[in-house]
Amino acid sequence: MIRTVIYLVLLLQVTTPVLAQEDWKEAKYQHFLIYYHEAPMDFVDNVAKSAEEEYYEIAKNMGFTRYEGWSWDRRAKIYIYDDQEHYVEAKNISWSHGAASPQDKVIRTFPTAAGFFDSTLPHELGHIIFREFVGYKSRIPLWLEEGVAMYQEKAKRWGANKIVQQAMSDGKFLPLNELTYEHLSCKADQELIELFYAESASVVYYMMTELGEFRFVTFCRHLQNGLRFEDALNRAFVRFKTVDDLNTAWKAYLSQ
Repeated sequence: MIRTVIYLVLLLQVTTPVLAQEDWKEAKYQHFLIYYHEAPMDFVDNVAKSAEEEYYEIAKNMGFTRYEGWSWDRRAKIYIYDDQEHYVEAKNISWSHGAASPQDKVIRTFPTAAGFFDSTLPHELGHIIFREFVGYKSRIPLWLEEGVAMYQEKAKRWGANKIVQQAMSDGKFLPLNELTYEHLSCKADQELIELFYAESASVVYYMMTELGEFRFVTFCRHLQNGLRFEDALNRAFVRFKTVDDLNTAWKAYLSQ
């Protein structure tokens, strides 16, 4: 299979330049700074309210107790572009409705982004909280990053298994050793993009619910402590020596 080089906007480590700070209006909240131009103030307040709720929910959802909070100069930043045109102009990816830069704790989106409150916001916050917890130097497969973010979207979390089961039936399923090296770009086939995200959500859902939240948090702490991915996997889930072992167990779960 010919691989497409991936540079997913959701995982950018270098912040794309935005407009000069003085061009943005700023609204301050407990854990967030929100920057906007023409967005209505009630929308900005709703973004802040939802972000604050998701901030607590995601850390609890992932079992990340004793999580270091965001306050004062550690607050996350949300940039709200006026519309999709301005957002795409800044990010240059037409199919993206939101983008997160985890190391900078920055989210960018626009008011009419589809499913903003139910999908985009929790997804992007999931990226930031997960990366902040495990550390920025950990070499982690993209499917784990995206699966954790997708896990925050309740509809995607519960609907992913059916998509993956259909892919298995159609002979289109990608095993984890292939998924690990699969790369997406703005030119990637839409069907491949959807399958990648569905499989990512499904395997993380399996790890969290079937293998147990405690083991998953232990796995994340091993990553935080600098263990390689498969070493962390084996330490937390003893029966998995390699990612292939996880793939076999996950497929068996889906086949039930």
